[in-house]
Amino acid sequence: MHLKILSGGISITKTAVVAIGGNAILRAGQKGSAEEQFGNLQNSMPYLVKMIKEGYDIVITHGNGPQVGNILLQNEIAAHKVPPMSLDICGAMSQGLLGYMIQQTLTNLLYREKIKKCVVSIVTQVVVNADDPAFKNPTKPVGQYYPKEEAEKLMKEKGWVMKEDRARGGFRRVVPSPEPVDIVEKDAIRRLVFSGENQEYVVVAAGGGGIPVVRTANGYTGVEAVIDKDLASSVLANAIDEKFFIILTDVDRVCLNFGKPDQTPISSMTLSEAERYYERGEFPSGSMGPKILAAMRFLQRGGEKVLITSGEGLMDALEGRTGTVITR
Repeated sequence: MHLKILSGGISITKTAVVAIGGNAILRAGQKGSAEEQFGNLQNSMPYLVKMIKEGYDIVITHGNGPQVGNILLQNEIAAHKVPPMSLDICGAMSQGLLGYMIQQTLTNLLYREKIKKCVVSIVTQVVVNADDPAFKNPTKPVGQYYPKEEAEKLMKEKGWVMKEDRARGGFRRVVPSPEPVDIVEKDAIRRLVFSGENQEYVVVAAGGGGIPVVRTANGYTGVEAVIDKDLASSVLANAIDEKFFIILTDVDRVCLNFGKPDQTPISSMTLSEAERYYERGEFPSGSMGPKILAAMRFLQRGGEKVLITSGEGLMDALEGRTGTVITR
């Protein structure tokens, strides 16, 4: 929820930042063609259309892992013909690519429902600290796998950090994954979402966790890193003073003892309960962990409510029939 000051007085409107899961754009086993990604969006965007029909003004965030990986691969293959681009620029390219796909798909679906909204994408820079410890300990794998000899050559020539994945039989580049701390374009995003009597915009922002930048004496400069998309989404929500943060994933509810015989779904929990479960290892880093961490950070910084559910369960979750709600 958010307060808007209109000509007739103060109005309470329904607003949210919605982080959509990677499978909304590209599913496991797919090659990543434009046709596949548009097709997946045709199936996932109707959930957001229903939300908008219910009167919500939303900011949409999304992942970009496979897409930026493909852009990096294209860079490497064509490096002998055209200059390759740095990782921050590849991230910006993926924001434009996916922003266009989401804009077009959602615009067309809204048009069919006779909903007058302009869907806009903001190429979003996300501030990280230059002294973040992650820069000394790169852990995020990007790009393709290389045989040992080629990996050693790339480490020497380009200064890359590479780690072996024995299960995949090769070496892969790893880059820092620093903590997001601010959003450069936050004022523009806030103005688009929360200003005016007849809100006309649906905003797509912080795609793929945003473009990582650091503050310098002369402004901002991009860095070669990858930011977790859920953490960046939570920072964005706080930066625009949004109180409701929705994380869409593959399951309808968060569970304790996930995948075990005594698996227990959670319909609601407080921030302190989430912190306790997180500390005792209930939410692994490879699955629900980053989402719970993003939810906790959002609430710790002043957010009021987080909803974690699937796209299919979104409307039921908004009405309290499914989903996991976390509050302060």
